[in-house]
Amino acid sequence: MEVGLLALWLPTLLAAIVVFVVGFVLHMVLPHHHTDFARIGDEERFSVELRTHQLQKGQYAFPFAESPVELKDPAYQERVLEGPVGVITIWPNEIGPSSAQLAKHFLHVLVITIFVAYLAGATIPPGMDYLKVFQVAGTAAFLGYAGSQAGESIWYHRSWSMTWKYVFDALIYAGLTAGLFGWLWPAT
Repeated sequence: MEVGLLALWLPTLLAAIVVFVVGFVLHMVLPHHHTDFARIGDEERFSVELRTHQLQKGQYAFPFAESPVELKDPAYQERVLEGPVGVITIWPNEIGPSSAQLAKHFLHVLVITIFVAYLAGATIPPGMDYLKVFQVAGTAAFLGYAGSQAGESIWYHRSWSMTWKYVFDALIYAGLTAGLFGWLWPAT
C-alpha cells in the first residue's frame, strides 16, 4: 500500500522549511562558505573595464566559439592558449539576495522535498520503521541536493573544495529531511 503525497504534507513542508533555514545558516553564519570565491586583484580597474561592455545579466564565456568548427580555428586556439579562459556570470546590481531569489530557492527546496515524498510514499508502506524511511528519504534527498554538484567542477572548473562543501551541505540537508520523514511517517 502506497502513502499518498497528501499524507506526507507535514514532513514535506517541515523538511523544506528546515533545509531552507539550515542552508541560510551554513552559507551566511558558519565560515566554511566564506572562501568559496576569491578577490580579483585591482578589482576596481576590472569592474571599470567590464562596465564599458555594458553586459546584461547572464553567462559569458571567453574566448567564445560560435560553433564546433570555430573551435578548430587556429586564431581561436591561439586566444585560448594565450588566456585567460573562463566563464563569467553577470548578476543584477543588488546587495544581498533578493526576495525573489529567496522565494525561488525555497521553491527549489520544496520541489526536491516533494520528489522525496513521492519516492518514499511509492516505495514504503505506512507503519514502516524509522530507519527504513530514513534510508530511502535520505538517499533521495541527497541525490536531489548533491547529484549535480560534481558537474560544476568537471565542466566549469569550479574548485573541488567548493564542490565538496556543497556535497557536505547536501548530506546535512538529506539527514534533516530523512529524519523528519522518519519521525512523521504515517503509522497506518
